[in-house]
Amino acid sequence: MFFGHHAQHTSGHAFGSFHGRTREGLMMLNRRGMLKAGLAGVGGLTLPDLLKARANATQTGASVGSGKSLVLLWMAGGPSQLDSWDPKPERPYMNRGPFGVTQTKLPGVQICEHLPKQAAMLDKFTIIRSVDARGSNHEPNKVFQTGNVLAEGRTNREAELYPAIGSLVAKHHGANHPAMPPYVAFMKSRSHLAFGGYLGKAYDPFLAGLATKLPVYDLVGNDTGSMTNADLFRMPDGLNEPRIFERQSLMQQFDHLRRDLDQGGSMEALDSYSQQARNMLLGGRAQKAFDIDSEPASVRERYGKHLWCQQLLLARRLVEAGVSFVTLDLSYQSASGTWDTHGDNIPPYGGISKGLGPLLPLFDHLLTTFVSDLEERGLLENTLVVAMGEFGRTPQMGTQDSTDGRNHWTDVMSMCMAGGGLRHGQVIGATEPDGGHIALRPVRPADLAATIYRYFGVPLDTAYLDNKGRPRPIVENGTPLRELF
Repeated sequence: MFFGHHAQHTSGHAFGSFHGRTREGLMMLNRRGMLKAGLAGVGGLTLPDLLKARANATQTGASVGSGKSLVLLWMAGGPSQLDSWDPKPERPYMNRGPFGVTQTKLPGVQICEHLPKQAAMLDKFTIIRSVDARGSNHEPNKVFQTGNVLAEGRTNREAELYPAIGSLVAKHHGANHPAMPPYVAFMKSRSHLAFGGYLGKAYDPFLAGLATKLPVYDLVGNDTGSMTNADLFRMPDGLNEPRIFERQSLMQQFDHLRRDLDQGGSMEALDSYSQQARNMLLGGRAQKAFDIDSEPASVRERYGKHLWCQQLLLARRLVEAGVSFVTLDLSYQSASGTWDTHGDNIPPYGGISKGLGPLLPLFDHLLTTFVSDLEERGLLENTLVVAMGEFGRTPQMGTQDSTDGRNHWTDVMSMCMAGGGLRHGQVIGATEPDGGHIALRPVRPADLAATIYRYFGVPLDTAYLDNKGRPRPIVENGTPLRELF
């Protein structure tokens, strides 16, 4: 699938191809549509069908949920490595950028001055400064979310078919509780996320925005004062709990006529899937997890009122309830992403000072608050936190007629991790003096995927079938990061 976004940002306004009046992706026009899409993926499966599909996957080799989970903070647009985790304070201004640095808890390691909270607890983090992003792009943002360089939608028409790491975890690890979906995403734009692809719609992410009340932000990050409706768990008109039980009872009467012919127990299994579906809708566990209003006011205040902070608080609640993989699309706008800081003369992206500058303190707060909260609740050991985007930014500022913007740069990017019972308090890899090329320890998308699968206990020789029945390995030319295990 190809998207009508500026391919290289070489000239003109950044929203020249935004098509603001055009509906994109999946449209939920009513409550029934949201109910179907949110509980059954976007393929029209019923929830019992979805549960049955996952059960079948488990019977054919998928493991039972281990209690491990992962939260991906997706910095849509591509954050600048030089102005975050890989600063070069001794370089000339047009290379190093406008920000200073701060000393971290790790001797000799500095990061951007706008990340002081992370600096103070960097012993709980791993920074990777040598991530090879060659081949990655955005709109769609698929390469790093799939761990496969072939999942680049601008060069490969089959890119959309490569399954997300979260989808493969959903299939081969499953949820940590049967009443919860395994893979959940807070999505700003369909082009920002990878989906189930070859695995089928049953392994698409559960779209969390349909299930909870959250503030609505405009494309430049202003709180509009409105809230989402959280219609997913509200019964459509005329449908209530007694009617659901009545309908299930009627189905059971019809099923009884065929039960004697069933030698393999499929009818009993179908009943169990229907029961699980009813419990997910009515039983309260999922509803409770998505009900952010039930969180103590002191905790909500600790996280903060910002949309991303509230989403991250919900991510913690989802992990507690049994979700295995949560992705947060950290973007206000649905084009290339809020971290796409090309220049102050290119709204709404902005450049390094006015675009990235306000994002970093917010990110510093939400990341460290989340990690601290997980640790205090005893959840950090089994929750891996990953923060990254799709590529880095150019070593030199001043792109697209701006004075402080940076263009896309795929030669290298930085990212960070915390938790998951892995070894932290380290920096992996290094870049050349200008921060533009890898000097030590290249880390490829497939290496990150292999690391995540090993963490979840998914065998690295696992494969899935494409549409022609050919096996495709979940990891191609990648190995887990030995430094973390």
